[in-house]
Amino acid sequence: MTHNEIPVPDEHEQQLRAGGLNTSAIHQIGDAGISLNGVTKRYGDKAVVDEIDLVIEPGEFMTFLGPSGSGKTTTLNMIAGFTSVTEGHLHIYGKPVAKLPPHKRDIGMVFQNYALFPHKTVAENIAYPLQRRKIGKEQQRKMVADALGMVRMGDYGDRYPSELSGGQQQRVALARALVYEPRVLLMDEPLGALDKKLREWLQGEIKRIHREVGSTFVYVTHDQEEALSMSDRIAVFNNGRIEQVGTSEDLYEAPQTLFVGRFLGESTVLLGKGVKEGDRRTAIEVAGHRVVADGQSEHEDLAILIRPENLRLETAGTPVGENENSIPVTITDVTYLGASRRYSVRLPDGTEGAVRLGQEARIHNRGDEVAMMWSIPAGVLLVDTGEAGESTT
Repeated sequence: MTHNEIPVPDEHEQQLRAGGLNTSAIHQIGDAGISLNGVTKRYGDKAVVDEIDLVIEPGEFMTFLGPSGSGKTTTLNMIAGFTSVTEGHLHIYGKPVAKLPPHKRDIGMVFQNYALFPHKTVAENIAYPLQRRKIGKEQQRKMVADALGMVRMGDYGDRYPSELSGGQQQRVALARALVYEPRVLLMDEPLGALDKKLREWLQGEIKRIHREVGSTFVYVTHDQEEALSMSDRIAVFNNGRIEQVGTSEDLYEAPQTLFVGRFLGESTVLLGKGVKEGDRRTAIEVAGHRVVADGQSEHEDLAILIRPENLRLETAGTPVGENENSIPVTITDVTYLGASRRYSVRLPDGTEGAVRLGQEARIHNRGDEVAMMWSIPAGVLLVDTGEAGESTT
């Protein structure tokens, strides 16, 4: 092509443009494992998923995190094809799939309830999707053996689901979803029914399998610790929208909304009216006590969010450093956590906060009136709209 020739879009690109997608969005679709552009799901007049835009990279481990009713499972079901898309564009590896049935989307699916056939052996359960794809029996045996090895259950092929523990059944469900090597694996709260110790072990196993197979994983959970420990990136859902997308560190250290900050891990939140403090800081007043945060906002109602490990407790009257904040609090509870202690504290405005201190720190007791202190950069300045799900920085 010479420098003055104009490239002609292929038929698929012409269709995308006709559907309202711009060139930038089209290029994102071509590069993405999964692409959602303006995806909406309505039941009557109610939008349970409202204009979701999201690009999931090939081979990425993406987690949908949010409370019940936030839209995360509905979004997963639209990707899977179990729920129809009301509006918007949905692509898997560049292919439009909104009109395709689930079995034509090249996806695997793992559910919380395992969904194993009780009358079939482990090997027969895993072979079922291969049989539907009319793969030869010899190839089936090899693929089933490989899948069992992947989930470390090579000696369990002849057993029935009723002879397995919950964790073993979930590993069989995972092997069945991956046996035909789909490019996308969707998991809907797969560990929700398991006890904590087994759940944590299987989290590690799922991460290992993700590294080995290289497929795009999309994982739904309401468990913040699970999301933080497993994901390449997390999409935080609230009221049918995505509040923020980022790495675990992004979301924990730099939440963009008050909802994200409160939902993802513990925090202490101070609310008040904001006043600009020089060119780069803002002061708010909490029940007569002035505290400062980095950053500025045009909004009046603001919040400062501090993680519990970034706070410390000192005796009342301890001098405050130049780059620090201090506010009087009353200790309402103390919880021993082994390597640390968690202190529940009552703030001057009557709200509750949390402080976590290592064992080397001075021990305080319930009822003590102390100073809660933190460095100014440790506080995150956010907007308080009164509806945390709609807050923005």
